[in-house]
Amino acid sequence: MNLSREIKTAIFALSGFGLFFIGFNYLKSNDVFVRDNIFFAVYDNAEGLMVGTPVTIQGFQVGTIDQVSLLPGNKDVAVRFRVEKEYEFSKNSIAKVYEAGLLGGKSLAVDPKFDGADIAKSGDTLQSAIAAGLTELVNQKLTPLQEKIESMIMHADSVLIAFNSVLDPNTQFQLKSSIENLNASISSFRSIGETIDTSLSENGQLQQTFENLADLSADLSVVSNSLKEANLDNTFEDLGSAVGNLSQILERLEKGESSLGKLITKDDLHQSLEQTNAQIQLLLEDMRLNPKRYVHFSLFGKKQVKYKPSDSQTK
Repeated sequence: MNLSREIKTAIFALSGFGLFFIGFNYLKSNDVFVRDNIFFAVYDNAEGLMVGTPVTIQGFQVGTIDQVSLLPGNKDVAVRFRVEKEYEFSKNSIAKVYEAGLLGGKSLAVDPKFDGADIAKSGDTLQSAIAAGLTELVNQKLTPLQEKIESMIMHADSVLIAFNSVLDPNTQFQLKSSIENLNASISSFRSIGETIDTSLSENGQLQQTFENLADLSADLSVVSNSLKEANLDNTFEDLGSAVGNLSQILERLEKGESSLGKLITKDDLHQSLEQTNAQIQLLLEDMRLNPKRYVHFSLFGKKQVKYKPSDSQTK
């Protein structure tokens, strides 16, 4: 079958156009033979996103960005990206722009949500977010430090100003005089110390006194060691036991339990003793006045006189 030149030219042109279309989409990371889900996200700043930027889920590439454009009014940026159909997530998933490396390149990641909401479909607009990059994190950390450093510098400047205002010529002169007086006082103390050392070395009596004090201290140390070695615990225990026994004896005496206690606490024995003493006094008095009543001595057997009590005795 022979084709005319015009048909061959048309086939060649269509083939070239098809190859160009396929190559162009390949360069844009779009697979012409695969149908992907298309999603949108709106940002107030594109953060340098470009067509062909990879789209990832959990760090795994699932698609690419195929369009970045300004919305009417030039206030927001619309980003259109493709995700392979096999990856599904809910409408509440977030399309987050993040910093891919230290060089500052930006990428787009889908933070998938599996919260039971409807599955996101091709053409839906997802929620958007921009993650803080390394530069922003460093700035957040450095800003408080910078403020503290500035505050310290201002404080140090104030201290230097105050220090300079204090160290005027008059104050410097007074400070110099104070230092000189302090040096003079130190010299005087040094001289006094040398004088005391000289006196101690020349005064034998004072040296002897110190030696006696040293001997006394040694004797006291020996006595202290002897007291430590002595069995004072048993002595104190015996003394405590004796005091306890004495307390028991005194308590019994107060209660009148023994003869001595009865003598102390009761008046009967005391009264009996007083009566006996009175009778003895009367007897002695009668013996002194009438000795013949008690001593009888007669060679001829004189008749005994009958005893009659005196008036004082009858009383």
